[in-house]
Amino acid sequence: MKQIVDELKKIVPFKDTTTIGDIVLIVAKEPKMLLYAHIDDIQRDSARKDDEWWHITLTMLAIPLQKMTWTLRTPQMEGKELFSMGGEERFFKAVDFGGVAAPEISPEDVKKTVRKGLKRVK
Repeated sequence: MKQIVDELKKIVPFKDTTTIGDIVLIVAKEPKMLLYAHIDDIQRDSARKDDEWWHITLTMLAIPLQKMTWTLRTPQMEGKELFSMGGEERFFKAVDFGGVAAPEISPEDVKKTVRKGLKRVK
């Protein structure tokens, strides 16, 4: 699992923190899973006094959309530490979409695209 995460860190722009509204990448070895989720809410788990634990409400961005709540420690929700659920390793880290550059489009390219218009497909 560590090797998979190390490879992902080379190609995915990750954030150092996780906040409400972020999109996170979740990786699991068993069952094999690589998916995105939206962070809907983060609430402190006040029942645990030893570490900073958080209830993270997620919407899994899959068909159908699924809501769930995971309880993670700060290093787990920030991708600094792998964790297990049901004995299987997981990785969880927010993606930095601001770090992905949009392609440059010139005004001339826009005009060409507009002139072409839409084609009817039957």
